Amino acid sequence: MSITEVRVLAEAADELEAAAAFYDSRKPGLGDEFWDVLLADIESLEHYAGIHAKHCGYHRMLAK
Repeated sequence: MSITEVRVLAEAADELEAAAAFYDSRKPGLGDEFWDVLLADIESLEHYAGIHAKHCGYHRMLAK
């Protein structure tokens, strides 16, 4: 299966931005590492797309 679209809900995007800010407040640069890990998870979908459980009609993968 190939990826045609990765969808991040607005609520999730807000939470991710807040999480990055939280990590940066703990240690400068840690928010960037957080984003790097998230992007790696998203990029992994190229190889693992379609194997995740469906939720509301979409395959869903939770970030590590």
